Amino acid sequence: MDLSPPAILPDLLAPHLNIVFCGTAPGTVSAQRGAYYANAGNAFWPTLFEVGLTPHRISAENFSSITRYKLGLTDLAKHVYGADSVLKKTDFGRDELRAKILQHAPKILAFTSKRAGQEYLCGKVQCGLQDEKIGNTVLFVLPSPSGLARSHWSITPWQDLAALAKQPLT
Repeated sequence: MDLSPPAILPDLLAPHLNIVFCGTAPGTVSAQRGAYYANAGNAFWPTLFEVGLTPHRISAENFSSITRYKLGLTDLAKHVYGADSVLKKTDFGRDELRAKILQHAPKILAFTSKRAGQEYLCGKVQCGLQDEKIGNTVLFVLPSPSGLARSHWSITPWQDLAALAKQPLT
């Protein structure tokens, strides 16, 4: 019997997606609205469209439609929410994420913040393709689309991810 608290947001996973986006944890607005990347200042949804990963801009409320485009969603911390600054090491489910990725085998696991990448990879990371894999899934770290991280924002790694998603991986 699983005694852990319920997930703040449901995973959107399916076998063999092109990209699964993994955040650190839902922000407060996302938790309140029950939708991924729901804060108006978050650049996630407009960026997916801008870099060509979706054919039109998806609204946060329609987040479940993302699997139509071979994209998925999850978080490293499934049972808490809030800004990265309030998250503790014990909030992160590294082993649970690894098991989900091994089960669903997406082409790419893209961490939507350096913090998520650092927590999973257990050390400092730079944006872009990482050396480590989970099974055959390559890992990619993106700058956070959160409005709180706007001073560190760059669309370039997101463009690089979109280009990588279109290539066959060996």
